[in-house]
Amino acid sequence: MAEKIMSSGDRGQSPTRHELLSMVKKHSNLLGKTIVDEHDSTDVEMDQGFWHDMLNMFFISGRDSSQQQDDDLIFFVRKLDLDGYGFNDGVEGNAPYFVRRWAPKLDNIISEKFMEVDWRRSFYLNLIAHTSFTVTVAICSNQVLQKHRVGDDTPLTPIYKVVKTVYASPSRVNFHLDAKKEVETFPAYPDICFAVDDFDSTFDAVVLTDTDHCYCVLLNAHAGAAFPSETLVSVCDPSASSSSPEADDDYGKKKKTKMTIFSGFVSYHMVRDAYDVGRHRFGSLLSFSHSSGKTDRLYMKGPGGRGEVEVAVSGVEDQSYHISGPPSPVVSNKGFGIATIVRKAASVASVAAKQAYAAAAASRNSDDDMLPLKCCLMSISLPWEHIAFDLLFKGCPPVNL
Repeated sequence: MAEKIMSSGDRGQSPTRHELLSMVKKHSNLLGKTIVDEHDSTDVEMDQGFWHDMLNMFFISGRDSSQQQDDDLIFFVRKLDLDGYGFNDGVEGNAPYFVRRWAPKLDNIISEKFMEVDWRRSFYLNLIAHTSFTVTVAICSNQVLQKHRVGDDTPLTPIYKVVKTVYASPSRVNFHLDAKKEVETFPAYPDICFAVDDFDSTFDAVVLTDTDHCYCVLLNAHAGAAFPSETLVSVCDPSASSSSPEADDDYGKKKKTKMTIFSGFVSYHMVRDAYDVGRHRFGSLLSFSHSSGKTDRLYMKGPGGRGEVEVAVSGVEDQSYHISGPPSPVVSNKGFGIATIVRKAASVASVAAKQAYAAAAASRNSDDDMLPLKCCLMSISLPWEHIAFDLLFKGCPPVNL
């Protein structure tokens, strides 16, 4: 199989990452399918040797050490048995995957575990793990958002937003919301988790202060393994969403910059209702899990039930008489909203809370029970097959905020 791949370029040299990704696209028809014929040995997509060679050439011998997004961790997914992966959360050695440091020779990395590896799933996992992602958390006007979604020319301009680099991991992080702030890590695969370790400080100024506010979360891919430097493809080009040979011929004519992997929007009223009820009221859309402290967990489902967002939500107390530090520069829109806040460590929470409460009081009108809600994104989780399919085939333009 290695010789077959090597000769595909007819140049007597190893294919580029761009060419390798074109081959992967041609043999990724089973992505997302629930019924797979594992015994069809004539199908290249089910040939473990093909995926072994792909992983070797793309992430081992073809690794570009000059690119910062290429770290030195290589992920290997274990083969499924009749009972699944057969792991329990407390035994790391029986997790559905294992990790090794990069080395020049794949055999030196994998050694005696060669027969345990599912090479197809391992390639896709590394494609995801070695791609660069950012998360955008924004507060938008719900009215403006609704007009934008129905095709209105109204620009979707956020009232406030934070952009944060996140990393794809087959491990899930469980953040304790009590005073101890303990963290637990356990396997998430086949889901991929994008966690924000410093969520409380990163999003401490993301406060819903008006009933028209909408909490927005976007996950964008923009660089790394899924965007090799040789690749010049447009995600807006309809041919990019096809795995046909014609699409592969065009794979290199236009530049692709980023794509939206996840987008979720929820109104203030929905967050507030879930916060007040404190139980599974919204079914598949929103649910809450109360902690022992004053902060609760909000779980948001993505469009069509795809993916899950975990948010720490807390009511902002009236701190009008507890002002510390210099006032933060705030840009208001129709009497509400927090724009750019210059902050440092401990003082920011108090300042942001004061501003949020004041903004809510000014815009509350008939809503006497208006409660500012601080929403700190903790993590986004998505099935690996959804992410891999989007990285290879998604053809629609990214959502811009």
